[in-house]
Amino acid sequence: MRLPDLGSPDDSDLPVYQQIARQLREQIESGEAEEGARLPTIRSLAGVLGVNRDTVSLAYESLASLGLVESTVGRGTFVRRKAALRGDGETPAIALGAQVEQLMHFDAGRPRYPAAPDAVSMNSLIPDPSLYPIRDFRRCLDEVLDGGGPELFMYGDTQGHAGLRETIAKRLVAAGIATGADDLVVCHGASQGLALAVRLFASPGESIAVESPTYHNMLGTLLGFGVRAAAVDMREDGPDLEALDALLARPDVKAFYTIPTFHNPMGTTTALAHRRKLLAIAARHGKPVIEDAFEMDLRLRGRRVPPLAALDDAGVVVHLSSFSKSLFPGVRTGAIAARGRAVEGLIALKHASDLADSLPLQAALDAFVRAGLYDRHLMRLKPVLAERLDVLLAALAEHMPDGTRFTEPEGGYQVWVELPFEVDTRDLLADAAREGVLFAPGSHFLPDRGPSRGLRLTIVQSEAREIEPAIQALARVVEAARSSDTPRPQTAGVHL
Repeated sequence: MRLPDLGSPDDSDLPVYQQIARQLREQIESGEAEEGARLPTIRSLAGVLGVNRDTVSLAYESLASLGLVESTVGRGTFVRRKAALRGDGETPAIALGAQVEQLMHFDAGRPRYPAAPDAVSMNSLIPDPSLYPIRDFRRCLDEVLDGGGPELFMYGDTQGHAGLRETIAKRLVAAGIATGADDLVVCHGASQGLALAVRLFASPGESIAVESPTYHNMLGTLLGFGVRAAAVDMREDGPDLEALDALLARPDVKAFYTIPTFHNPMGTTTALAHRRKLLAIAARHGKPVIEDAFEMDLRLRGRRVPPLAALDDAGVVVHLSSFSKSLFPGVRTGAIAARGRAVEGLIALKHASDLADSLPLQAALDAFVRAGLYDRHLMRLKPVLAERLDVLLAALAEHMPDGTRFTEPEGGYQVWVELPFEVDTRDLLADAAREGVLFAPGSHFLPDRGPSRGLRLTIVQSEAREIEPAIQALARVVEAARSSDTPRPQTAGVHL
């Protein structure tokens, strides 16, 4: 069996794992790789090719998903026999859509966190369940169920519960966004909002500009719809506006997705002047901006910066908000604010997707917010988060190796850390888990999933007393990696 050639011009535009998988697949389907042949071990092939082991593992998993290879623990990975490929004597194998296959390969590349039940979880963005206002929300739910008529249990308005739309619109107006209930579409969390916005502006084969790094589920959403991600590098003050200008000039790039406030994964917030320049670029090219404001209610310090939608005179911004991070994920409620025909398009897409969402939950959320219980919850939540953030930033400054750089967010849950030497932070996951801390590697947030010396830490599920010991453990792992003589790949960094 020939080893893959990563210098092949035919594969130069593909992610590395796809290059490996494509060349091995050609050998298997042509018969060059014989039935039952054993593929090189993940470790050995990664060493020969000079890539991360996860990259080879992802390539092998993609071949397995196509039914071309099979793995046995302790024995290795082997080319499947043709009888197995045909499904002889069994249920015939079915072919999945090409975009689904690509999405499965992408999903298989998510970080694998070793079993570490005692490790401090600094990798997650799922809010701390101990902080959920369950009793207050339950009372609101009971009230709407007791007082609601049959219409509460039928298909509702595709745009969402009318009262909740009015309530959300008032909050957006208070944030400076000129909108109303008729300009909103309530959706099944911000995740569905992203999916609707992508479909609103781009068709398969076209592109949407995204920040690099960016929210990993947005990358999966694009892949699932066959839309390409056009990367705009993040800098200390936000996305590179010169690069954005060049990308939006391309006819295939249909929109720009950005997280200007409490960026995920970086935690940064762009300044007012940067926001105005960004909007001017988008307006000049006539390209929409998808503003993800998923943590807009979680400002812990500093002065509020107006959302892009509040500064938008040209009508180019579609604004996404959500209660998943500020309240709890199970409420599954977000909202899209748009203008004109964009609203009509979103309603049509929403109706085609799922008709409507759960009216009882939306009615309960409306009652919860109107009663002031949401704001009371935020008043209780923010001091807890502020304490955790302060402890994290102090611990990073004191314990991480000299030269380590990290962001200092004014709100939200996440902090971005850049290590001072070349290392793929994916390679540190297992050692960090053994030492008692979990983090999200930077590669998880890059459009090409390439190696990164960055990592994301969150304060969402770790108590203040746990944070400093966790950072001490992480620092030990980082120091050990720096002392290693193992050659390191060139990794991506953010211009902090």
